[in-house]
Amino acid sequence: MGTVSSAMLVGMNSFTQPLISKNEELKLKSAVLDVLEIPYDKLTALNIFKDKVKVLTADKDKFFISGGGAAAFEFYGPGLWGPISGVASINSDLSTIKTIKILHQEETPGLGSRISEHSFLKQFRGKEFFPKLVFMPQGKASAINEVDAITGATGSSRALERLLNSVLQKNAGILKEQLNKR
Repeated sequence: MGTVSSAMLVGMNSFTQPLISKNEELKLKSAVLDVLEIPYDKLTALNIFKDKVKVLTADKDKFFISGGGAAAFEFYGPGLWGPISGVASINSDLSTIKTIKILHQEETPGLGSRISEHSFLKQFRGKEFFPKLVFMPQGKASAINEVDAITGATGSSRALERLLNSVLQKNAGILKEQLNKR
């Protein structure tokens, strides 16, 4: 009985793995199109990605470049309660945020989980991340590099602040270096 069950599980895994991989590819490419603000629909996402996005690889880092020069990249890191992953895009000046999209987070429902809400993320548009992005108490953000933190979710806000400062500056530096080589 155990052998039959094991064989069935191996068979199901072999059958479903290509579908899972294809769905993960579609999820990533759709998120890249979203943060680069390239219109698409679910049926055409992969073709539009192929036509409108150039992939640039530098060592183990992968960047997605739009025709307008904006660049997107995946990011991963620790949140307060679990990992946070997403896709960010920066403008061609390599110092200003275009858009951020959170794909996965495990923060506290109702508080920290608000880091993935559009109403929170839209405030990052046009914000500079040099010398660094700064999360301020709610309603206090006024400078070009400041955004409002989430009230009641200080730990999640600080974790996202550390993560974004790290990945935005690192990836902007890598991109600048790669583009200067051309």
